[in-house]
Amino acid sequence: MISVRRIAAALAAGAVLSTTAAGVATAAPSPTPSPAKVPAGLYGTKDPTYDGVWRQSLAFLAQRTSGIQPADQAVDWLLGQQCDSGAFASFRPDPAKPCDPKTMLDSNATAAAVQALASVKRQSADPAKTEKAAEAGAAWLRGVQNKDGGWSYSPGTPSDANSTSIVIGALIAAGDHPGRVKSADGKTPYDALLTFALPCTAKDGGAGAFAYQPDKNGALPANADATAAGALAGLGKGITARGVKPPQTPACTDLPKPTAERAALNGASYLAAQLARTGHLTTPPMPGAAETAELPDFGNTADAVVALAAAGATKEATGALAWLEKNSATWAKESGPAAYAQLVFAAHAMDTDPREFGSADLIEQLNATGPAPKAPDNSQASTGADDESGFDVWWIIGIGMVVGVGIGFLLSGRKK
Repeated sequence: MISVRRIAAALAAGAVLSTTAAGVATAAPSPTPSPAKVPAGLYGTKDPTYDGVWRQSLAFLAQRTSGIQPADQAVDWLLGQQCDSGAFASFRPDPAKPCDPKTMLDSNATAAAVQALASVKRQSADPAKTEKAAEAGAAWLRGVQNKDGGWSYSPGTPSDANSTSIVIGALIAAGDHPGRVKSADGKTPYDALLTFALPCTAKDGGAGAFAYQPDKNGALPANADATAAGALAGLGKGITARGVKPPQTPACTDLPKPTAERAALNGASYLAAQLARTGHLTTPPMPGAAETAELPDFGNTADAVVALAAAGATKEATGALAWLEKNSATWAKESGPAAYAQLVFAAHAMDTDPREFGSADLIEQLNATGPAPKAPDNSQASTGADDESGFDVWWIIGIGMVVGVGIGFLLSGRKK
């Protein structure tokens, strides 16, 4: 999944990765300028050009884990960002202006929005409209599937592990079975996901990891961000997953015929090994930065906690969760809604109260970044319409069906 979506850098990196992976230069479109002020209904106060839809969607999903329904104004804002095709851009400053061929469509934002709208639809002001929007987004995603069965951040470029993973989650949220969503070449999303998985014999500490994309030589460089995303997708879990019991220590095992589930467990073993080094994940400094040492990676550490918990490796994730509780407050405050959401997901996965996350109430802090949420719907508790995490029964059934056959759901993201 993605931490605070430094998309300006990501777009440039994505263009380079697409070039090296496909052997053909692919120019990244210029982002649409953002308005002078943040629109009403949108979470966060920073420039939404690169992450408006993304952070709104994650905020919704995090709120729903605690049974909180976002304000109708916030849901309407997200609905207004959708193009007629069903796709979403990262952000549209003028929703009244129709999308055109120059609009930079974003598969990650679309996949996140599909999941978010599906999760809030029942208590929204117009459930039918919200459901229709989620279905339209999923239909667009099916229409831009690559021949290898996967997806890229920008349609028409080579597939990557993170985009493929979050689209898997969106398809399930829309009621699809990803294993039956086939490309023009008959490939499924899981076929694509396995192409990014490193074997247990991989050298340089990358055993069991996932790569974001192959490098220019066709090798698979281990990537913790892609591994957390791929692990959740292969396990049939989403970003709001809880830890499973009984706990188990993840191990890396290569099968004669690889499966998405086995690759996911191998990915969990890689993440556990990475966390064992320092208690958290790290990231290289930004190019040109005066500081040359590796920096703490709060967002991907939170994602790793979710992935490990989903694999049953709660023991291996405990230290990282404690580190986040102690050290993430400044990062979350600076980064905004998506960061608070990632921490909520980590707490939720580990069965920790996000309202008592160290000294922070993550739900209160998240809610404060946007319109005040709707008053709780007390009727849902008596009808049993939602499970304890605040999701509708259809969501749980959909995930359960996928888990039953050992294939995936997911979360999102791309490396910063």
